[in-house]
Amino acid sequence: MTVARHRVETAVVLAAGMGTRLGKIGAEIPKGFLKLGDKPIIEESLDKLAAAGVKRVIIVVGHLAHFYRELAARRAGLVETVDNPKYAEWGSFYSLWLALDRLAAAPRRGPFLLLESDLVYESRALDELLADPAEDVILVSSPTESGDEVWVETDGEGRLIAMAKDRSRLGAGVLGELVGITRVSAALADELRREGADLVARSPKAEYETGGLVAVTARRPVYCRRVEGLAWAEIDDENHLARARRILSSVRR
Repeated sequence: MTVARHRVETAVVLAAGMGTRLGKIGAEIPKGFLKLGDKPIIEESLDKLAAAGVKRVIIVVGHLAHFYRELAARRAGLVETVDNPKYAEWGSFYSLWLALDRLAAAPRRGPFLLLESDLVYESRALDELLADPAEDVILVSSPTESGDEVWVETDGEGRLIAMAKDRSRLGAGVLGELVGITRVSAALADELRREGADLVARSPKAEYETGGLVAVTARRPVYCRRVEGLAWAEIDDENHLARARRILSSVRR
């Protein structure tokens, strides 16, 4: 049986962070420009997004933004950048809010994929997300034992309730580990924009996951799709980088 896929032509990549946990490496290049093969990981992600049907990628930039501006020039027609001038002091929700403002100006608004710039993942991640019947979906994996997990708690219907790095703060409905790829409908984007004005004033360091996605679930359900055995890695520190190199063959395969 053929599974119907959602058509998503836009992606937002959050790439303003400073990569401080990578030490000297993070000071010299943005995390998205780490190379595990011939290309920076952000370009590998762009290739996967384009193959999945994405035609426009908005990258929110801050730390070492010129890397991404040069990338946008090389991949004109696919990539554009949005500047986050407060990247050093404010959290990732502010980056998302800036991207939502850019998207709100579009004459036609549809769903978009929301990703982090420091991800290495197999194409199956996008396939699973686009195949899910729900309008708003967070991708969740089985535990990776990476040492810096964000755990996702859901209710009996698979709807998001909470996220936390400390699993003991969550209830019995922990579904798995946050991957960092989400499908966002236009309706959810509107809820996030409404949340944003109060949130950035009240808590400027809020993160997009816990401060944004969790905060709006009382008004609009966000579903979670767990994928078993998914090969992926987020690179926040040198241990993560070493793990990403170990799983690279699975990601490429």
